[in-house]
Amino acid sequence: MVKERSNMIFLSASIPDPERNKKYFNTADIVAIRDSVRALATVIIPDFKLVWGGHPAISPMIRFVIEKMGSYANEHVILYQSEFFKNEYPDDYKFFEKVIITEELEDRESSLKLMRDRMLKSYNFRAGIFIGGMEGVEQEFDLFKSSHPDAFLFPVASTGGAAQLIFEKSGLDFPKSLQTEYAYMSLFKTLIINQ
Repeated sequence: MVKERSNMIFLSASIPDPERNKKYFNTADIVAIRDSVRALATVIIPDFKLVWGGHPAISPMIRFVIEKMGSYANEHVILYQSEFFKNEYPDDYKFFEKVIITEELEDRESSLKLMRDRMLKSYNFRAGIFIGGMEGVEQEFDLFKSSHPDAFLFPVASTGGAAQLIFEKSGLDFPKSLQTEYAYMSLFKTLIINQ
């Protein structure tokens, strides 16, 4: 008997900051990051549920897609954030129906670790999608891979940043289309919907 796959999709994405580690920013394609996040949300809602950590540049993109789809779509997204960042929450958070705030610990790193552990260990995921990003995307890739060994792993290398580094250096055999394809709607339909 074939085990039925989960309808939960994890997204790890961010836009690299030029003031931080240049190795992420120098390869990042901001337009591709934006287009791929919007395409992912469009393709997987309403048939799947999307879970992500509340990066301030990514949440507005997902909100944009949901607003175009209508109110039913809001039931299909789960946003995680740490109370450590409570003074930085964007107004977009008020739009989402399901926002899970994890406790603030003594510092940024331990607060983020708690949030990521909760976010990634609370569900049985079908796939993890990794777009653009910096250290946090690499950390979430490693944690996701160890927590969900049977899930699909899709670092979208064409978006640059951490996703490109993961694709090139992890030693795993990823679909070549993650590196070459910019028609993201078609890409995600092939990789997620048709699996």
